[in-house]
Amino acid sequence: MGKPDTRRLDREIRLSARKLEAVRNRELWPLDSHERRAVLAAAVGGSYRVVRGRSTGQAEQRIETAWQSAETRLVAEIAALHTERQRVVNEAAKAKAAKKSSGWW
Repeated sequence: MGKPDTRRLDREIRLSARKLEAVRNRELWPLDSHERRAVLAAAVGGSYRVVRGRSTGQAEQRIETAWQSAETRLVAEIAALHTERQRVVNEAAKAKAAKKSSGWW
C-alpha cells in the first residue's frame, strides 16, 4: 500500500488559497454570485450618493461586510479541505498498520 491519494484535495486547497489571496486583494473573480452582487450593489449605491453629494459611509460598510463574508467563507472552506485531507491520510495509515499487524511474522 503506497501513499494516500490526496492530489485532488491538495489541488483544491491550492485553488482555495489562491481565491483567498485574491479576495484579500479585493479581486472580484473568486466571489460567488451573492457576494459579487452585494459588492456591486453597494458600489453602485455609494456612487449614486457621491453624485448626490451625500455620505457614503453605509455603502462602504456594506462593501466591507461583503468582502469579510467572502474571506470567512474561503477560510472555512480551506479548513474543511485540510480536515478532509487529514482524514484520508489517517485512514490510509490505519489500513497500512492493520495490514502490517496481520502479516505472517
